Amino acid sequence: MPSDCEVRRRFREYGLKVGVLLPGRSNSITDVPGVRVGQVTLREGKGVRTGVTAIVPHGGNVFQERVPAGIAVGNGFGKLAGSTQVQELGELETPIVLTNTLSVAAGLSGLIEWTLRHPGNEDVRSVNAVVGETNDGQPNDIRARVITPEHVLRALESASEQVEEGAVGAGTGTVCFGWKGGIGTSSRTLEIDGEPYTVGALVQTNYGGHLHICGVPVDVKPPAQDSGDGSVMIVLATDAPLSDRNLTRLAKRAFLALGRTGSYMANGSGDYAIAFSTSEKARRYRQKLGVYTTADLPNDLMTPLFQAAVEATEEAVYNSLFKAQTVKGQRGKTVHALPISDVLTKLTRH
Repeated sequence: MPSDCEVRRRFREYGLKVGVLLPGRSNSITDVPGVRVGQVTLREGKGVRTGVTAIVPHGGNVFQERVPAGIAVGNGFGKLAGSTQVQELGELETPIVLTNTLSVAAGLSGLIEWTLRHPGNEDVRSVNAVVGETNDGQPNDIRARVITPEHVLRALESASEQVEEGAVGAGTGTVCFGWKGGIGTSSRTLEIDGEPYTVGALVQTNYGGHLHICGVPVDVKPPAQDSGDGSVMIVLATDAPLSDRNLTRLAKRAFLALGRTGSYMANGSGDYAIAFSTSEKARRYRQKLGVYTTADLPNDLMTPLFQAAVEATEEAVYNSLFKAQTVKGQRGKTVHALPISDVLTKLTRH
């Protein structure tokens, strides 16, 4: 088993790959033009192991220039605040914030404050903030509720194209297949009718099952029994001009990736996916009155995007596991990092 101080690399850096489509430049959700990610990681004392991850769709005023979006629920044992309005209207009017289960309220408060402060929003009196969660209460003293709106603001304001992975941000205290999970990201590039597009995925992994990597069962048992409960938040971004209906269809495909990694969506696992398009041709403008036209890729051209979503999500999960370090938390609880050398031996033998 690798030592806690070992430098851990991304999945592809070990000569492994998922699927057939090529990743983008940084193999990250931020390969989709305009998308940025900000994170705050809290490691305090012996018990605080938690944080915030914020996904910003574009660099403009998200409330005034809304992006079409769709949500899919694999198993609803969780909290995705703001989801019903996204399902009703088919659009995002805020960034997406991820945190722990008992900090959703802080996530909402920070995201609302960020939106109200934004120049151009002086007349705003209603904000549909979107905040998702997973429960990091094994190594983290989740009842302490240390996340504040200021942490959320810091994550939003620090958003950039660089995405740190593993036990960081909202993934600081999460557990995946009994091993240390966390934040992972990946992307895929493709062409449709001669036009280049990108699909990017970011995951907050905290779920269980029987770990498979590229179809190979990984019979390396974690020290702790895995019940399969947990949760996962999946965020998909693309620059393809899609309707909210087809973005919902895209989000549904992410669960195929979970199955490929060995998840069976246990009773206590909240499994959510949200997909949005950054295409300016598909954007909705709050101040525009009357009828205006938005672009919409037709149904018959969606299949390559579905493939990209599955491949990017699967690899993002592996990145969350491969990059995560062992975390020691409250009451001496230790969540061990996936033993990569043992896993590579299993994959090589297969």
